[in-house]
Amino acid sequence: MGFLHRHDGPDGTRYQMREKLFAIGDDFWVETEGGERAFKVDGKALRVRDTFILESPSGEELFKIQEKKLRIRDTMEIEHDGDTVATIKKALVTPFRDRFSIELEGGGELSTKGNIVDHEYEIERDGNKVAEISKRWFRVRDTYGIEIAPGENDALILAAAVCIDEMAER
Repeated sequence: MGFLHRHDGPDGTRYQMREKLFAIGDDFWVETEGGERAFKVDGKALRVRDTFILESPSGEELFKIQEKKLRIRDTMEIEHDGDTVATIKKALVTPFRDRFSIELEGGGELSTKGNIVDHEYEIERDGNKVAEISKRWFRVRDTYGIEIAPGENDALILAAAVCIDEMAER
């Protein structure tokens, strides 16, 4: 739990994200708390093909989420080089608390805990927190923050958070 309370320390990286990324048609930079451009969302792909593409700052495609995969209710897939690397599934627990599981193709599963709709939740692996999502850190409209523990695949966690944001809207 310690890494979440230290501000800008070496333990975790905090990113600023836009809500409802599938609805925007512009290129969007995912920035660190310090304003450094970390990942890019290809808005052209969003607009033309309903495809969310997360790129490195140099333009390398890291992960792809395609609208066609969304036809299966309450499931989204994240691809890398044409292979599915993670499947996000929505499991209703109570009327007000959605839960999501993130199944990793390499084995293992992440799960969410908290208030998804209000962007106040955690992503866990075996009870250990790997990321925290909160609107409290950034006082910017329609944005939320994601703080990711060291040693995680930051791009994959960000892509999963975009899926969760998109699915929570339905």
